Amino acid sequence: MEPTALDFFEQALQTPSPSGYEEPLQRLVRRYIEPHADVTSIDVHGNLIATLCPADPRATSSKSSAESDASDSDSLRPPRLMYAGHCDQIGMLVSHIDDDGFVYGQTIGGWDPQQLIGQAMTIWTQDGPVSAVISRKAIHLLTPEERKQVVQLNQMWLDVGAVKGRPGDDDSMIDGDSVRKAIRIGDPVTLELGMRRLLGDQVTGPGMDNKTGMWTVIDALRRVAADRDNLNCELNSVSTVQEEIGLRGAKTAAGHINPDVAIAVDVTHATDCPGIEKNTQGDVRVGGGPVIFRGPNINAKVAQRLIDLCQSNDLPYQLAALGRAAPNDSNVLQIHGGGVATGLVGVPNRYMHSAVEVVSLSDIDHVAELLKCFALALGPDDNFIPG
Repeated sequence: MEPTALDFFEQALQTPSPSGYEEPLQRLVRRYIEPHADVTSIDVHGNLIATLCPADPRATSSKSSAESDASDSDSLRPPRLMYAGHCDQIGMLVSHIDDDGFVYGQTIGGWDPQQLIGQAMTIWTQDGPVSAVISRKAIHLLTPEERKQVVQLNQMWLDVGAVKGRPGDDDSMIDGDSVRKAIRIGDPVTLELGMRRLLGDQVTGPGMDNKTGMWTVIDALRRVAADRDNLNCELNSVSTVQEEIGLRGAKTAAGHINPDVAIAVDVTHATDCPGIEKNTQGDVRVGGGPVIFRGPNINAKVAQRLIDLCQSNDLPYQLAALGRAAPNDSNVLQIHGGGVATGLVGVPNRYMHSAVEVVSLSDIDHVAELLKCFALALGPDDNFIPG
């Protein structure tokens, strides 16, 4: 992995992007990919679309698909390829500040409340980040019955340093009024962001879901741009938004691009840690390479093309089965318009939706390389109609 690409990945993990609040991360993505794309744009929903057209001017207009004339004959244009990696992460939203200065929130996306106990948090206000913690009563103060109970979200709060001062001692008073001046209802909240290195090439931190997938689709375009003389399709790499609350960004981005072929990249559960049954969840290993999905949500010819490219380019890969509509961007991409030939590639991830998600840097590097190979292999003669 090139140092600049690794630096971009680490910066992405340090940048907040709860669903609906992705702007800081999209600014970072745009700065990174703009020098390599023909067109970069952010739509009204917040999706960032980077477009790269074939170098041969006879193959296509220099405009992006969004700018092209709708009357252009399909036979005169190259296929439109869309890569989707959602940049949003699960988080929280400030919903109440009590008179003592304690902050309460609701979740953005799917949380296991047990993952929040004892966590360092950050509230992202218009004036900058505010540090906070989530905890509960010390074990010494819990009743025997409370110790047996699973803590619920409504039993937790964010502590930003509330202090009840002595009467008349305004300097030590950090109550509800003073906290409300710094924090507003609707401010987003994340776990404390960052990346830590483990042994080998594994790294951990919150937001691997799905800044890994976003990174792969964006860096794939950078790699294709270095070999654009061999590009025979229009590549649209999209950092999609609001996947965690209903696949919303991929749906609107597909309406903007109208792709012929699409591949979504998202994390998938690694099953190489204790307590997971491989006979029901499959055998997926961190460091084992891209996970190529097969099943009814996936175009069989796209999946086979991905497998063939891994084999011909000496890229490791793993297979996974999915017998239902995927709970990720590939779901809405497949059924956009009259249908899109859709593939799904997974990044193995341990401990999803937690503060300690674990991925392999070699896995995301191999996914980006696979996407590069797919884009360079796609041309006007390809047919993904089943049969």
